[in-house]
Amino acid sequence: MTSPQIEREVGGRIKEAKGWLVNLDEPELTIHVEALTNDAFYYFGKERGAGGMPVGVSGRVACLLSGGIDSPVAAWRLMRRGCRVLLVHFHSYPILSRASQEKVRELARLLAGLQFHSRLFLVPFGEIQQQVTLSVAPPLRVVIYRRLMMRIAEQIARQNRAQALVTGEVVGQVASQTLENMATIGSVVTMPVLRPLVGMDKEEIVAEAQRLGTYRISIVPDEDCCTLFTPRHPATRARISDIARAEQTLPIDTMVEEAVRAAVVERFQFPESPVPAASAHATQNERW
Repeated sequence: MTSPQIEREVGGRIKEAKGWLVNLDEPELTIHVEALTNDAFYYFGKERGAGGMPVGVSGRVACLLSGGIDSPVAAWRLMRRGCRVLLVHFHSYPILSRASQEKVRELARLLAGLQFHSRLFLVPFGEIQQQVTLSVAPPLRVVIYRRLMMRIAEQIARQNRAQALVTGEVVGQVASQTLENMATIGSVVTMPVLRPLVGMDKEEIVAEAQRLGTYRISIVPDEDCCTLFTPRHPATRARISDIARAEQTLPIDTMVEEAVRAAVVERFQFPESPVPAASAHATQNERW
């Protein structure tokens, strides 16, 4: 039977049994029929699913996870497009408390429910910030912090076979997210940098975080490395020539290598608890 024949046959049976009339323009009830080779299924409605693509079919990326509202939403958007997402968090313990680490653990645990297992890399960044503070003029520090984070995240990503970096940056949202600064920060890595929220406004991002369930975690007060040694008036249009001169006073390669080596990785599985922490380099060759 063709589809129109099935429609007429099923519609006739329903009308005969129930006395209902057919209205193709404004039906009160639509009956769906899926006809297969040996079976047929009928149903009365559809529930909207998560959409997107199966996690893992699009490759692997590394997301810089701050613990704020934006970056968990950015991570989710890449998961929805089929990417396996590594989570990289920079903290300033023991200069600051462990609050930011506990917060991102909760985020990693929630995000694991969306990709079934997640790896969270906890990178100590406080000593690096101290070195930058001693050598770099205050207006340039935020951009140099971000460039160091990108270098470190890229090394972790390459060691774990990720193909791109992901950030929660939004044009014009904070001083480091002007177009000029984003270009200066992104130029330090050769890996593609994906910014899935770049054109959104805060209300849109907050609404998405609330739907995702990360918002209630992200708004918990904490002490993260972004608030440590932050100058009162950071540069909003840092020139690459000024940044290059400032970085010449720092042992950049050594700082990056030591941070990558000191990173700790924790694994989260849904619905299981996280596996005990281990050094990041010890898990480079693990497969998911």
